[in-house]
Amino acid sequence: MKSVSANQSLLSGLWKPGVLLVACLFSLPIFTVASFVLHPANDVWQHLLDNLLGEYLLNSALLMIGVAVGTLVIGVGCAWLTSVCLFPGKKLFSWALLLPLAFPAYIIAYTYTGMFDFAGPVQSWIRASTGWGAHDYYFPEVRSLGGAVTMFSLVLYPYVYLLARAAFLEQSICVLEVSRTLGCSVWSSFYRVALPLARPAIVAGLSLALMETLADYGTVAYFGLGVFTTGIFRTWFGLGDGAAAAKLAAILLAFVFTLIVIERWSRRRARYHHATYRYRSLPQYRLRGWRAFFAFCACFVPLALGFLLPAWQLALWALETYDYMVDASFLQLTLNSLELATSAALLAVLLALFMVYGKRLFDSKTVNASIRIVATGYAVPGTVIAVGVIIPFAWFDNSIDTLMREHYGFSSGLLLSGSLIAVMFAYMVRFLAVSIQAVESGLSNIKPSMDDAARSLAHAPGQVLMRVHLPLMKGTVLTALLIVFVDVMKELPATLILRPFNFNTLAVRAFELASDERLADSSTAALMIVAVGLGPVILLSRSITASRAGS
Repeated sequence: MKSVSANQSLLSGLWKPGVLLVACLFSLPIFTVASFVLHPANDVWQHLLDNLLGEYLLNSALLMIGVAVGTLVIGVGCAWLTSVCLFPGKKLFSWALLLPLAFPAYIIAYTYTGMFDFAGPVQSWIRASTGWGAHDYYFPEVRSLGGAVTMFSLVLYPYVYLLARAAFLEQSICVLEVSRTLGCSVWSSFYRVALPLARPAIVAGLSLALMETLADYGTVAYFGLGVFTTGIFRTWFGLGDGAAAAKLAAILLAFVFTLIVIERWSRRRARYHHATYRYRSLPQYRLRGWRAFFAFCACFVPLALGFLLPAWQLALWALETYDYMVDASFLQLTLNSLELATSAALLAVLLALFMVYGKRLFDSKTVNASIRIVATGYAVPGTVIAVGVIIPFAWFDNSIDTLMREHYGFSSGLLLSGSLIAVMFAYMVRFLAVSIQAVESGLSNIKPSMDDAARSLAHAPGQVLMRVHLPLMKGTVLTALLIVFVDVMKELPATLILRPFNFNTLAVRAFELASDERLADSSTAALMIVAVGLGPVILLSRSITASRAGS
């Protein structure tokens, strides 16, 4: 018994330092990038400051404003319609409106460019059927800032829709009924009661959408927009200046954290709470005539533009190019992507379980702060993380190589940088926050008394986690696995920068082919990414529909 108690004490004693060590390790890229703000300026940085930084700031700000408006209008409007209104197709739309989430923004950008640019089928049909020439008609330019806003809005509104609908479904019917007895119309009840109650969830969804917008590289690079992510990539690989690229990354990092601070400040002391915990079915307002038609169109248009139309076009291209694009190399790409996504999802969930349970064991300010720092990684763009990873990894490799040459006469080569270790490390920095959030929500629902009961039976902390908590929270753990898996399948910038030579994924291959204007050839890789993401998205939508308390 003394030996068992000693082992338990040793394990408990090592758990807290382990949590702090993991937190420090995966915070290293963020602090590395932030440290470059203090470095002296060089000629490349002065050139960026004088000629390009203003463009990056303006385009990034306009992009965020446009995407914020688009995702809020589509996401909140569709969430309210599918929550409390009755109209044709409501049951279908309630889950199908999440399908665009399976589309990476860069893939839908390639698809729409192929369909609507000058040589695409739409404009070719217009010229063939009317006899017009190139300058006889006006057609909106897809590769523009407005086009990028449209692409991002179509694939990112599900973040707002998902959380807003969940918030509307959780609201108590009592406050809505009271507002109606006080003379509020359906619209007034939505604007003055339901919307303020759902505000935290809506803002959370909007924050995710804007962070994804800032993190994107494929869409803005393909459209030729001067924003921070493209600037970092051009400075690093085009001008060969890692320090200037890191300075740009540090400004983008400050941009992201300013966004978070502004959101927190905007709420100030405002708080909205449910007045009761009595739940019945939400009121269903039957829409008729033009109102029903408007509700149907309001839900169908974003679904059609965000999923049905691009999926149909990708399928047509895939049928045309299937014979020569789907071969052994394509199967290897698929295998590479699945292995990376599976490994990253498993590792992220294991680390999240270790850290979140460590927080439960040692509820101290140090542990809480370290986990919060790690959880900010999701807000950091993949390009910034890649810069933050490659700098310390390259320093480590160069130091070891110099040591080996001086003392042993041979080169150690690249041990970390340019390897899958660097790629996996970047994935953890970027997506560990997602699994931490999911695991934390599941663990918070388990009463502490269950820990006490298990510990009284001489179970060590690890045994309590595996035998008691994990079976109770398998749903949230599975959710974390699925979300990280889908995110890694879609991830482009960090993989593009850090991947080893002769190693590709579906996302990188689709980007390379589209950059070479081989849009039809990129369709098989793009369609595979979308197909893999569909299952988790549909499961997530069904779970939200069943989340209504008392249902």
